[in-house]
Amino acid sequence: MLVLGIETSCDETAAALVEGDGKVLAEVVLSQVAEHRPFGGIVPEIAARSHMAHLDSLIAQVMGDAGVAFKDLTAVAATAGPGLIGGVIVGVMTAKAIAVVHKIPFIAVNHLEGHALTAHFSNGVAFPYLLLLVSGGHCQLLAVEGVGRYRRLGTTIDDAAGEAFDKVAKMIGLGYPGGPALARAAEKGDPKRFPFPRPMKGKPGCDFSFSGLKTAVRMTVEDMGALSDIDVADVAASFQAAIVDAICDRVRRAVEIFPEGRTLVASGGVAANTALREGLTNTCTKAGFAFVAPPVALCTDNAVMIAWAGLARAQKGISDPLDFKPRPRWPLDPTAAPARGAGVKA
Repeated sequence: MLVLGIETSCDETAAALVEGDGKVLAEVVLSQVAEHRPFGGIVPEIAARSHMAHLDSLIAQVMGDAGVAFKDLTAVAATAGPGLIGGVIVGVMTAKAIAVVHKIPFIAVNHLEGHALTAHFSNGVAFPYLLLLVSGGHCQLLAVEGVGRYRRLGTTIDDAAGEAFDKVAKMIGLGYPGGPALARAAEKGDPKRFPFPRPMKGKPGCDFSFSGLKTAVRMTVEDMGALSDIDVADVAASFQAAIVDAICDRVRRAVEIFPEGRTLVASGGVAANTALREGLTNTCTKAGFAFVAPPVALCTDNAVMIAWAGLARAQKGISDPLDFKPRPRWPLDPTAAPARGAGVKA
């Protein structure tokens, strides 16, 4: 099998080719950070236009790098949601066009399933496993029981962890993209200086909440006035410590609920955070779980994970009709009760 994967759900334009054993033949990711930096965040219209301008050439690049032609493809897979709908439409329509012209199956991939299956391919993690999906738009704990089989154990009731990182970084003047900048600043700070709250810690269930933590940081920063470099580092370190503690507490609850998982996989952009990885490693060691995080390059948005998810579906004979509608929201577990609150992603 040979599957072309396309990713355009947010601010990375990406394409990749994978073989039937999961081997990556070629991949490319084009970041839009420079285009969005002047605005301090992602502008959906700019993102969609950039995808339109670059996707065709990126697909041609990976096909050329791998030395294959469209006639060699078994299927073409594209992120069909959730995400910024303009960008998602660009990727889906491109994939459908390739499928029609070359008479191959089109596979609509849930972006979250791409994250969910990454460690299965990159690290050989066997089903079932516990998944912490933590990114700019999502924060969930799921039981991964197989391809297409996901049971949500908990989700954010307001904001995602990645969004909290970005907004706090903006509060303390670290610019965009905020998450990585805050993590670098935290390396020089005192994580105990500011006793920020640990939202939901100790409460039943596995849900997350980060809006109150953001508010606590904002109030602290406003009371301090002008921040010195030391203040910035200490706020960053104290905030990051609160996030890590809160997430690890929710993971401990999930381990109790889904002990048969035996392995915790952390995926999504925030899973690249070193402090979070260290906290999760310690939490899993105490719980008798293994901990796995994909390589950092596969935590952030990429087309390899979309191609892998497409491959997993193609191997099961699954494809999608050409009238499949792109989805701005698309839960991995459609049976889970809808989460309620500001900022919630299904």
